[in-house]
Amino acid sequence: MVERKEDMATSMTGFGRAKVERQGLEFVVEVKTLNHRYLDINMRLPKLISFLEEDVRNLVQDSLDRGRVEIYISTSSQTSDRMEVQINKPLVESYVSCFEDLSNNYGIKSDISLSTLVGIQDLFILVEKEQDEDLIKEIVLDALSKAVDKVKDMRAREGQKLGKDIIMRGRLIGNMLKSVESRSPLVVEEYRSKLKNRITELVQTTELDENRFNAEVIFFADRSNITEEIVRLKSHLTQLEEILENEGSIGRKLDFLVQEMNREANTIGAKANDLIITNLVVDIKSEIEKIREQVQNIE
Repeated sequence: MVERKEDMATSMTGFGRAKVERQGLEFVVEVKTLNHRYLDINMRLPKLISFLEEDVRNLVQDSLDRGRVEIYISTSSQTSDRMEVQINKPLVESYVSCFEDLSNNYGIKSDISLSTLVGIQDLFILVEKEQDEDLIKEIVLDALSKAVDKVKDMRAREGQKLGKDIIMRGRLIGNMLKSVESRSPLVVEEYRSKLKNRITELVQTTELDENRFNAEVIFFADRSNITEEIVRLKSHLTQLEEILENEGSIGRKLDFLVQEMNREANTIGAKANDLIITNLVVDIKSEIEKIREQVQNIE
């Protein structure tokens, strides 16, 4: 097996939370990631920052390769903070014009007061304040970046644990494979001995046909030869450790490799014609399945 460096595997499971406050604006970002075949981004944004959806998506795509990503962004800004009261000037001017018309044309004394105007419906209107979108973008992306960094840290720690577990199981398989390899030559010899005894018992008065006997043993040896499968499975175990040393997205490579490992193990079990090897293959396949389950969590 190759010498191990620090495991580079990254888990797809993680969580990060960050809060940033500036100039009276506060945003809280939570990012949760789960296993997924591809990068699947889902987000819930307040209406106030809906214009940032593409920026949020781009930042996450630049930071993560695989996994289901759930993003929740909230703000403490209340509706009242974003609204202001304004005078409905066109309406006021229209009323004042009418009052003046009454005074000029009908001789009615003009005594308009503030109390008179306040009673007018819709004199004041609520309008949304103009937001500083550049400031909002700066705050939100800062908080998102910090939350994603925490997610990556958590995924790296979890990935390191997964990598160590996979390496441990790969080496268990390697040890069992050595037992299979040492047992394999004995299978043919045992078959030769058993076959000779059976033939001797059945045809006690007939001389053994050595040529036919040897041909049968050779046929059995060829049919039960598992040397190629052992060599390939050893190579896969070496590749397993090598891939785990690589940075970036390695989950798909590992998934494919584990399928190939399982294929070789099945072939060994089918060809061996030996109970001891069959039992070892059952244990090998059990460890491969555990590796497969761990690989599903790797980015």
